[in-house]
Amino acid sequence: MAKILFVITGVDYWTLADGTRHPTGFWAEEAVAPYKVFTGAGHEVVVATPGGVVPTVDKASLAPEVNGGQENADAIAADLTSITALRQPLKLEDVDLADYAVVFYPGGHGPMEDLAVNADSGKLLTAALDSGKPLGVVCHAPAALLAAKREDGSSPFAGYRLTGFTNAEETQAGLADKAKWLLQDRLVEIGVDFQEGEPWAPNLAVDRNLFTGQNPASSAPLAAEILKALG
Repeated sequence: MAKILFVITGVDYWTLADGTRHPTGFWAEEAVAPYKVFTGAGHEVVVATPGGVVPTVDKASLAPEVNGGQENADAIAADLTSITALRQPLKLEDVDLADYAVVFYPGGHGPMEDLAVNADSGKLLTAALDSGKPLGVVCHAPAALLAAKREDGSSPFAGYRLTGFTNAEETQAGLADKAKWLLQDRLVEIGVDFQEGEPWAPNLAVDRNLFTGQNPASSAPLAAEILKALG
């Protein structure tokens, strides 16, 4: 059995270009689906957030229309309440990478607000990348990669093939024209090889020990791919 660290946003809002706060948090499917994949294979999941705050689920991610109907929405809500690790998070700043076999970042718009500028998260991401351990990042969570820096100021992720929530998806979700910045644009700016797939369809990019998924539908397949790497 391996211990797997989930690093989850600690905020419940995302500041838009006009200064208003869009209610958000983490996206339910992106935590629940990988959690079920990992624990179903016998592994333990530990959650960490900035400051050790209990993370907030984005209420939009519990809606029937994004979960294939009311029955699935009810099921994912029930799964969320059963994950005790979500209610007992560690402080991200106290995490020791040596304790974990995998580091995994679920998305939601929350990471655009806090993890994108969180130095502790940036250091953890850099250390995880350098360690060779599987590092999984899905949907909006690649925003956290923006806080990872080498001593010379460059991104440790420059030159890596990866994916994340696309400009097209943000546009179709109705938030692209309200955002301060778009994830795909910022990732391209730090020098990654961005792999854009069809909107809302599962799309994975694996480069060395970096495993990324484009959107919520990619989260379960991404976790399954990481399991293969764990052997």
